[in-house]
Amino acid sequence: MSDHSPDDKTFNHAAWLQKLLTHRLTTAEILYHMPDHPSLLQSYVWQDYDLAPKFPVLQTFLDFWEDRLDGRLHSVRVVSARLVSPVEIRAAAESYSLH
Repeated sequence: MSDHSPDDKTFNHAAWLQKLLTHRLTTAEILYHMPDHPSLLQSYVWQDYDLAPKFPVLQTFLDFWEDRLDGRLHSVRVVSARLVSPVEIRAAAESYSLH
């Protein structure tokens, strides 16, 4: 999401909130053929914040993999979860303060 904390003076709250509402935590299990033993499969787990349903960040990573790495891709399984869902954001009905 961002390398800056919300307390940092350079932190962009509007951009952070927009990303929080639009991006999803995406995890991909990538199975690939081992370069020295192509009949064996190895597993790699990748995780980042991405936009469903096209997953451009994951697609960029997979393009990099195919262009630069030796292990030929076998399959990719993707799961994605919203960071904040509508149920989690709601107005408080009442507010109390204790002294």
